[in-house]
Amino acid sequence: MAEQNNGAAATAPSDQQAQFTIQKIYVKDVSFEVPNSPQIFNEPGQPQLELNLNQKVGRVADGLFEVVLHVTLTCKLADKTVYLAEVQQAGLFSLANFDERTLDMMLGTYCPNVLFPYVRQTLGELVSNGGFPPFYLQPINFEALYAEGLRRRAEQAQGAQAPEAGNA
Repeated sequence: MAEQNNGAAATAPSDQQAQFTIQKIYVKDVSFEVPNSPQIFNEPGQPQLELNLNQKVGRVADGLFEVVLHVTLTCKLADKTVYLAEVQQAGLFSLANFDERTLDMMLGTYCPNVLFPYVRQTLGELVSNGGFPPFYLQPINFEALYAEGLRRRAEQAQGAQAPEAGNA
């Protein structure tokens, strides 16, 4: 009977169920520029698109996190900028009773997946409202990006330890 009590006491903390709640989704910052208008509308040629995506996570309070997807879309024609669109789509997420590894994964994959449709819509509307053909942001595999980030962190940790081991 004493063993059952010890087992129950040992499992009590895991009885708390993990909880995930979306508190708020909002546009944190948005910008659209057409620096060479109106002349750029008559320029011949095939425009080139460059997309940059960054993600930032910040702890707002205990169990409350702000996740920000920052997308920059630059359209160029030769050496001229046709347009530049930037969107910072953010969300406040409440996460409770997650272990550190799962919490990191949720903030790095699940939260950006929640924000992605919003940033896609905002970016598409900016480009269309700017007088340009529609832009459809293709799906992004946040799981693969997260896995790549973990791999890089592991390499950096090994690289930081390697010189110390060599000097020993």
